[in-house]
Amino acid sequence: MIKALFFDIDGTLVSFNTHKIAQSTIDGLNIAKERGIKIFISTGRPLSFINNLGDIEHLIDGYITTNGSYNFMGKSVISMHSIPKEEVFTLVNYLNKHEYPAILVGTDTTAVINHKPIVDRLFIDSFKVTTIDYSIKAETVLQKDILQITPFITQEQQDIIMPDIPHCSGERWHPEFIDIVNKHASKGKALSDIVAYNDLLISETMAFGDGGNDISILLKSGIGVAMGNANDDVKAIANYVTSSADDDGIYKALKHFEVI
Repeated sequence: MIKALFFDIDGTLVSFNTHKIAQSTIDGLNIAKERGIKIFISTGRPLSFINNLGDIEHLIDGYITTNGSYNFMGKSVISMHSIPKEEVFTLVNYLNKHEYPAILVGTDTTAVINHKPIVDRLFIDSFKVTTIDYSIKAETVLQKDILQITPFITQEQQDIIMPDIPHCSGERWHPEFIDIVNKHASKGKALSDIVAYNDLLISETMAFGDGGNDISILLKSGIGVAMGNANDDVKAIANYVTSSADDDGIYKALKHFEVI
């Protein structure tokens, strides 16, 4: 019996094409909630970038954010993993040297370094993030714990820097950037933390995703569901592949497993 559902946002709950949540998904989550099932978000976005869940916000019990670096229910922080300070500065120095743009994610604010058009093209135009504040200085954010750094670099550039930050891991769900987090942070680990906090069993969970950063939670959950628009490596490890976010994929999977 499924008692908790975990949903990625971009490409899963929210269509990359319409930038909206399908009505069938909204209907399905309302039915699940009425049946007493808990609903969690599982995203690479920091909390301040989650601006597209208005239709279901009242249904959400908790959040896995920044790829498992900061996870909470209400005002209770369930787990948090920041990047070691020395590795933050190693990475930032590398990015500054090569003038690669990046988003620095602190515990309560973000900053952009080496701003270039790619940041606007992807996060503002494609992902509709309207809450980026370019007036915030990097120095302000770097004084605090850093939960995630998102450099706009290639796989080859990533391979150069990662050996110098051994306590970090990279979560790539888009070819043009990577989310770098503490190696102890992942969506899968965060699911385990939330399960323990709520006295649930792993077998009572179902997770949905479409990108590389969803693999850990699909593997950890009782049932891992890949969207029809998911990357091939995500589909390969999933227990079930549903249709796309634009073709009622979530609703169909919930019906298939008789969650609703």
